[in-house]
Order: sequence, then C-alpha cells, then structure tokens
Amino acid sequence: MERVVITGQGLVTPVGIGTAETWNALLEGQSGAGPIEQFEVTDDFPSRFACEVKGFDPAQYMPRKKIKEVARFITFSMGATKLAFEDAGLELAEEERDRAGCFIGVGLGGLENLERVKMILEKRGPKKVSPYFIPSLIGNLAAGQVSIQYGLRGPSLAHTSACSSSAHAVGEAVEWIRRGKADVMVAGGAEATITPIGIAGFSAMFALSRRNDEPKRASRPFDKDRDGFVCGEGAGTMILESLPHAKRRGAKILAEIVGYGATSDAYHITKPGPGGLGPIRSMRLALEDAGLKPSDVGYVNAHGTSTPAGDIEESKALEEVFGEHAVSKRLWVSSTKSMMGHLLGAAGAVELGVCAKVIETGRIPPTINLENQDEQCRLDYVANTARERKVECAMSNSFGFGGTNATLIISAFQD
Repeated sequence: MERVVITGQGLVTPVGIGTAETWNALLEGQSGAGPIEQFEVTDDFPSRFACEVKGFDPAQYMPRKKIKEVARFITFSMGATKLAFEDAGLELAEEERDRAGCFIGVGLGGLENLERVKMILEKRGPKKVSPYFIPSLIGNLAAGQVSIQYGLRGPSLAHTSACSSSAHAVGEAVEWIRRGKADVMVAGGAEATITPIGIAGFSAMFALSRRNDEPKRASRPFDKDRDGFVCGEGAGTMILESLPHAKRRGAKILAEIVGYGATSDAYHITKPGPGGLGPIRSMRLALEDAGLKPSDVGYVNAHGTSTPAGDIEESKALEEVFGEHAVSKRLWVSSTKSMMGHLLGAAGAVELGVCAKVIETGRIPPTINLENQDEQCRLDYVANTARERKVECAMSNSFGFGGTNATLIISAFQD
C-alpha cells in the first residue's frame, strides 16, 4: 500500500486569500465575520452577518473568459488549486496525466446562480437563460473545471456529504493513491452559499447565530453562550502524491496523511446521534488506520461549529476516544470555525490545511470568543490565544447533516 504525502496546499478563506495570509490571521485570532455584503439584507433575516471572502479576483486564477461559465464556489476552487500547484511546484508530464485525478467536495453548489436565473426566467423568459447555467450550478464542475484547467485525466468526482464533503474527498483521494490507482490527486473542497436562499434556509432551521450586533463574537465554539454557527465560504485544495512520485521529483513534503475514518450516525437528518457513537467510531477507525494510540495525537482541529448540541456531543466523543489524554488536557483542541465561520462543504479540506501548518510550525491556532466554557465541554480548547507546541500527529474532524462523519489524521513526514 502506497504512502500518501501532502506536497502543496492552497487556501481561500474569509480571513485571507492564500495559505500564509489565512494562517497568520488565525494565529492572531482575527475573525472574518461581518455584515453580509453580497446581497441586500433586510430585517426579515434573523441572521444578517456571515464570514465572506473579501477582495478575491478570480481573473488572477483562471482565464477571464471562463469566469462567466462558473458560479462563485468554482472560482474559489480554481483559486485554491492554483495556489496549491504553485506551493507544490508541480508540473505534470504528459504521460503522468492519466494517473492524476481530482476530487473536490461540495455541499450545495452554485446557489447564487440558481436564484439569479430563476429571476431571469420569471421576468424575461426561458430564451434568456444562459447555456452556462447548469454547468455553473452542479457540484461536480469544481472538480471538472480543475481537471480541464490542469489536464488531469484520472478520476474527477464531487463528494457531497454536507459539512463532511471535502474531508471525504481528501480521504477517498488518499485511498486511490494507496491502492496504486493514481500517483497524484488534487483534493479539497469549495463552497459559496452566502445568498438569500442559503441564509434564509439555515436561519429557518435555527442553525445560525443571531448575534447581529456583535458578528465577530458570534462564533463561539464550546462557550456556554453560543447560539449557532456563522456561515462562511471559501475553498481549500491539497496536492496529494504517492511517496515514490514525490521523491522522484524532489518535492518538499508538508505532511503525511496516515489515517482516515468514515461512519454514519444512522439517526437523524440534522441532530447528532446520542452518545456521539458515529464520531467515536470515525475517530477510532482513523486511529486504527494510522496505527496510532490516542496519546500519539497532540492536536485536534474540532468540527466545533458553535451549535448548542453539536459542541457537547463532539466534546464527549473526544473524551471517550482519548480518555485521560484528553481529560488531563494533554490533548489540545481548537475550532478555527470561531474565526473563519463554517465553510460547510469546504471546511474539512481547509481545516486539514490548518493541521498541516500546525505540524510545520509548532503553533496552535486558538478558539476565539471562548469566555465562559460550557461545563459539559471539559477539554483544553486553546482559548483565545495561540500557543506553541511541537505536534507530530494531528486530527481533523468533520461531521455533517444526515449523520455523516469523517476523520483525517496527518503526521510529520519521516522517511
């Protein structure tokens, strides 16, 4: 079975365009939340703020003539992917392209184009609907456009599993390389759902924070006063290679992906299963896959969405899996959603990128706004200020609607 390494990453997030920009903002505890600017928000919306990507120019990352063909989530994916290729210094020879694929996880796809074209249809009729409408909307066109742009002739798939989408995309890309079916996989996620229908829909579920007067303090995972998540957007892309392929081209290796677990609660469309059994099994499967003991993991980037039920269930699941290592606070846990908001289908890939930076730099980003820790959340969540610690192994959790769970573990590379 082939070993799989990360040789490049690109991040486009509400706190920075680029991995370095995002990472520095996270270490400084900066929040990307603010009043929504992408559409006119009326007082009818219970939640009127989000974590938006600011200052992003898609023309820097893709041909200008292509921009009209795609929705916002695809432009984010193209941006993150170009940054990842540049970070990896990867140039594929023609004969390598048949064994290079692309998995980009997407939760909801091009909602803004769906809304826009619906209005065009009603006001101007079907002849005014663009032929690019359907290709701009569907989730697999993030992977499709990336594959076309970079000549990746291996598998091209969109994994859609709500907030676990990009974690599953990365995990399944790892499996393709492990089984010897690919040498290079471009893997990640993208999402852009800060639209009237997106914000209204999540608000109707009482999923979003309603702290409209204090948006930067609204995402507060594990805090007793949390009242829901903050919607975010963006993309994260990883360049994954088999170890022999990376060595042959002299690639720098950021980290090795050593563990992947995936389960389902089989319980409810939105509520976490009782006792956290699904996440517990997902984490344990990832540890077993990696051949690690719980005490080998130094840091967990938690799913940590800032929802009342979800944070408690994840905390209890971490206690069950990590035992004394967690309760004694030797395990450090943080939720970077406190700063970036919830990037939904893109969250898993972006947060795996955060774990790679933790391993590279020995610095742990904080959970901001953790002022009054919930007594049912008993672990060390690196409250409010970044810390330093050498981390050999880090875990990233992603859980989604429908009871879907995915866990990834990466380690410092050792030849």
